[in-house]
Amino acid sequence: MIKILFICHGNICRSTMSQFVLQDMVNKKGLKDLFLIDSRATSTEEIGNPPHRGTVNKMKEQGIPVLFHRASQITMKDYEEFDYIIGMDSANIRNLNRMLKGDPEGKVYKLLSFKSDGRDIADPWYTGNFDKTYEDVLEGCIGFLMYLKEKGLI
Repeated sequence: MIKILFICHGNICRSTMSQFVLQDMVNKKGLKDLFLIDSRATSTEEIGNPPHRGTVNKMKEQGIPVLFHRASQITMKDYEEFDYIIGMDSANIRNLNRMLKGDPEGKVYKLLSFKSDGRDIADPWYTGNFDKTYEDVLEGCIGFLMYLKEKGLI
C-alpha cells in the first residue's frame, strides 16, 4: 500500500483539496486498494475544523466527493507511517523539515515538483482563488501518479 500525506498550513484548503482530488483519481482508475491518502497541517490554527467552504464548493463543482475530514497537525508518528509527505509550498517544506527532524528518510516533497518547475501552490485562504489552486493541485496529482507509474509502483 502506498501511503500519502498531503500537507499545508491549516489543513482546510490545499491539502484537503489534494487529498480529495487524488482519492477520486485513484478510485476512478480502480486503484483504491493500493492507496492510503490523508492530509495534515503544519500549524495548529485550524485543528478540528472541516474543509474550507471554497474547497468544498470547488470539489462539488468538479464532481469530486468531499470526504469527512477535520484538520489535524502532522506528528512524528505520521512521518513513520506515511511513504510520501507532500507539501504545497516552500514554507510548508521548511516547517516540515523542522518538525520532522530534517526528513532523514527523504519522504518530503513539494506537490508541483512532480509535474512542473516545483513552484508553490498559492494559498486560497489568502488569494481567494480556488480555481487556480485546483488547477495546480490537479497538475501535481497527475504528475505524482505519473511518477509512481514510472517507478513501477502502480
